[in-house]
Amino acid sequence: MSQPVPLPGFLNALAPLLDQWGYLAVGSLLFLEDFGVPAPGETVLIAASVYAGAGRLNIVAVGVTGFAAAVLGDNTGYAIGRFGGRTLVLRFGRYVMLTEERLSRAESFFTRHGGKIVTVARFIEVLRQTNGIIAGITRMPWLRFLAFNALGAALWVGTWTTVGYLAGNHIQAIYTQANRYALYLLAAAAAAIVAQVIRHRRRRARREAASRETAATTHDARA
Repeated sequence: MSQPVPLPGFLNALAPLLDQWGYLAVGSLLFLEDFGVPAPGETVLIAASVYAGAGRLNIVAVGVTGFAAAVLGDNTGYAIGRFGGRTLVLRFGRYVMLTEERLSRAESFFTRHGGKIVTVARFIEVLRQTNGIIAGITRMPWLRFLAFNALGAALWVGTWTTVGYLAGNHIQAIYTQANRYALYLLAAAAAAIVAQVIRHRRRRARREAASRETAATTHDARA
């Protein structure tokens, strides 16, 4: 094996872990991160890709390990949300004004748009760690979740392994810029959700107004 190479900036703290555990470190940390455990999964994936670019690891093995761990981790989160999450949310949700009716509306929204959210969430901090749990809570069909989750994992792992492998010591600047744009993406997603909620409320208000008008017309006709 070639001599150790220094990892740039924020990745350097992971060098001892990768030197000792290699692919096991990549798989373990990614798996833990993807069902909500605070762990540097994305960071270790990038660090391993930089190592691969320097000949310390095999980039194909890093990519396959990362993809498998990401999918398994999110599906573990899905199982947690599916079999225990909703009960916990309804039990403690009243403390944050989360009622069953509001959760049901969230379930309906996720059912309609969940696939896109699951795919994009992989690139956004916090959403990456919780999207499986949310999908489980909202009872998104598992095969649908699996398909979009696998797509997101493939795109995410493919992006960071390629960038890490080719960028080497320039990865810190690239990562900083990517996180900046991820925040813009998160803001755009939040704006889209707010717009969808407003549109839904307006439609409901129009339906209610039409129902009242129909009821009033019927009452006048009978009178």
